[in-house]
Amino acid sequence: MNLISLFSGAGGLDLGFEQAGFHTTWANEFDKDIWETFEKNFPDTILDRRSIVDIDSNDIPDAIGLIGGPPCQSWSEAGKLKGIEDHRGQLFFEFIRILRDKKPLFFLAENVSGMLASRHSEALENIKRHFRQSGYRLYFDMLNAHDYGVAQDRKRVFFVGFREDLAIEHFSFPKPLEDKPTLKDIIWDLQENAVSADSKNYSTTNLPTQNHHKRPTEGSLREF
Repeated sequence: MNLISLFSGAGGLDLGFEQAGFHTTWANEFDKDIWETFEKNFPDTILDRRSIVDIDSNDIPDAIGLIGGPPCQSWSEAGKLKGIEDHRGQLFFEFIRILRDKKPLFFLAENVSGMLASRHSEALENIKRHFRQSGYRLYFDMLNAHDYGVAQDRKRVFFVGFREDLAIEHFSFPKPLEDKPTLKDIIWDLQENAVSADSKNYSTTNLPTQNHHKRPTEGSLREF
């Protein structure tokens, strides 16, 4: 079951789908700092390094599914919350362009919870409308990774769509697990592997007192 992956990053979504029995045959990532990591994780996947705006749909192979996480900085609660007005936010429509041209059986797109901020409500409804007008039955929800076995409070908005001609009447997002792990559950077995500090490797217990409240200088950073 072959997939197309856009804005792939290091391949987190791809890994999850691979574990579910899918295979990413073609992926796109423009950030050169991530290319090596993705290729090591997915050596059998063709990685297109061009900007998505420069990629014609005919350059992309057919697949049954399209997945991806368009850049989230413009929607992020930690950022400037420019949303769709930022050129990075507009890359969501490049995802929709490929979706309309390739017509896979389904798609999944994810983004940060900041999309749900009230100031973005009109833009969010516009994105939903475009997904539906592309010929897909849309399902939408915000999920927290902590509810599914990850020791991290990580909320993400998910868009899942199935092509209308499949006549899929119902889709449910997975229910949260009853037992949710803590960070202690995940890393407790590493407690005996801690590396003791030396003169060049400070721990919180042996930091020089005089530097506790001083900002490091450029020279001091080069020492490490």
